[in-house]
Amino acid sequence: MNDRNIKILIVDDEKINIEILDLYLKPYYEIIVATDGVSALEMANEQTPDLILLDIIMPGLNGFDVLTKLKSSPSTINIPVIFLTGLNNVQDEEKGLLLGAVDYITKPFSPSVVKARIDTQLKMSNYIHTIEEQCMIDALTGLPNRRGFDCRMTVEWGRAYREKTILGMIMLDIDYFKKYNDTYGHPQGDILLKSVSDIINDTINRATDFASRWGGEEFILLLPGTDKDGTGNVAEQIRKNIKNAQVPCADGKITTTTISGGGYAIIPGKGDSINSMIEMTDKRLYTAKKTGRDQICMDLP
Repeated sequence: MNDRNIKILIVDDEKINIEILDLYLKPYYEIIVATDGVSALEMANEQTPDLILLDIIMPGLNGFDVLTKLKSSPSTINIPVIFLTGLNNVQDEEKGLLLGAVDYITKPFSPSVVKARIDTQLKMSNYIHTIEEQCMIDALTGLPNRRGFDCRMTVEWGRAYREKTILGMIMLDIDYFKKYNDTYGHPQGDILLKSVSDIINDTINRATDFASRWGGEEFILLLPGTDKDGTGNVAEQIRKNIKNAQVPCADGKITTTTISGGGYAIIPGKGDSINSMIEMTDKRLYTAKKTGRDQICMDLP
């Protein structure tokens, strides 16, 4: 493996260890360095390394403390950590692995062995990432699926709750999709689903916004930091874009469709839940469908 795009964070308070590792690994990876636990956590959050080599005995936060904090943060939980330490008893190794380290190497170390262990973990991490990504992506639309939404929702809900910020949600449903399928056939229905998902994805333009296929002909969106009016504006723009879109059939015939949607925004607090937010948004979608379709509902009657 020789990829300078791979970033390795070395955390060690002994200068000689850093120099040896940097000299040996630098031809293969981008190397960043921290000499204490606090700066290690800061760099892990700011730089998002692909792997961390972590010493245990350090001033301030020790390696066990650092690993615990890494595994409790959504932004760093999946970064593989290899302990590289002078502690060579079984109890410390067991503790490190139970806390979530992927490997445990004792000092004095062989640089070639360290690199081999790094390569093994990077290959494993990439394999797991690929499998997880495939399991969380809807094959037809290319959008995240229900599982992908659940993972993202947990992160965004937790962030909004901690930071007391507002979180917007939109649920969308293609109007009369069964009739469309019956009229034009299921293959054309798949084309419509892909077209609608592309329009949704193209309409939301912030990196923090998130759209996924909820199931069937339904879609769900998360808009962090977006209030009721902003959520409604995004939903309405999506509705207009879909209504104005032309979806061609194989025989050259042009088809169109409309969507109904419900939107809701909340600053999560005590007593609130993810399920209740989804339920409130779904009720607004139901109202939009019940009262005429091709519209967005932001308030219950």
